[in-house]
Amino acid sequence: MSSGRQLGEKNAQTFIAWAASKTDSDFRAMTIRGVLARKEVAKECGFAKSALDQNPRIKEALRDLEDDLRLRGVLPPLAVPDPAVPQSSLMREPSRLRAAQETERLRRLEQENAGLKAEVAELKRALEKHVVLREALALTGRLPR
Repeated sequence: MSSGRQLGEKNAQTFIAWAASKTDSDFRAMTIRGVLARKEVAKECGFAKSALDQNPRIKEALRDLEDDLRLRGVLPPLAVPDPAVPQSSLMREPSRLRAAQETERLRRLEQENAGLKAEVAELKRALEKHVVLREALALTGRLPR
């Protein structure tokens, strides 16, 4: 049984041999978002995708290969962000959406609250009329039992 170091060395040699056996058109076919498709590379080499990140020799060889492919025009150049231009966030900002939803909810609740306050005031006025009538009937003795 081989140790982890021996297996890592074997995987690195496998990757180097695999890279040497490919042509530029092969590399173009497995390009995704400007880099080589890691899953496809690992599948063709016969090891797990994690080996591409965890094995330092493979990681360095892959980086060198991609740099070489960029120099030859097989892969597109890396986009380097301009520090003078402020970068907009590529992620959706849930805080703005949530703030808009909360503002709308608050407006609805305030309207509902104002409507309920008006209804309570109206019912209090109606109840006050009936309280006065009940007192008058009780004073005259005409209150039904």
